[in-house]
Amino acid sequence: MKFFLDTADVSAIKTINELGVVDGVTTNPTIISREARDIAKWADNIVVKIPMTMEGLKAVNVLSKENIKTNVTLIFTVSQGLMAIKAGAAFISPFVGRLEDIGTDAYQLISDLREIIDFYGFDTEIIAASIRNTVHVENVAKRGAHIATIPDAVFDKMTKHPLTTSGIKNFTKDWETFKNKVE
Repeated sequence: MKFFLDTADVSAIKTINELGVVDGVTTNPTIISREARDIAKWADNIVVKIPMTMEGLKAVNVLSKENIKTNVTLIFTVSQGLMAIKAGAAFISPFVGRLEDIGTDAYQLISDLREIIDFYGFDTEIIAASIRNTVHVENVAKRGAHIATIPDAVFDKMTKHPLTTSGIKNFTKDWETFKNKVE
């Protein structure tokens, strides 16, 4: 599973990128159709984020025929995901945290969308969005999300565990004891 850092903070991008685990960065700009074409010319790894609406699907259809990659965002149901896939979206973004907020099983949505993509052989990838904690990351990975877009604070938490901290403390203490015996 790929990790995308979910921020526009350049400092955070540089810091987290040094870990060597970041595959991309996402942000949330408001984009109109003309600007989307201009932005897509910047580099071959630019993806235009488009909201899940009727007009959004029309834009995805047009842009995909121009080989401009799109990410349909604000996906909350299987039917929305399927519509975006059929319109030509390179990526779809179901919102895990927001679905959880309203008592909906976001992980089942990820599983269902992955099953459809695999069954029909679609090239669309799932970007699990609205990731708020390490449990979200772990669960979307287990459900087959291709990518998780993760805030920098969650990246930090992913590296930590109380047993890791205590283990390092014990190793440091043992090293100091050893050095004192040798000296």
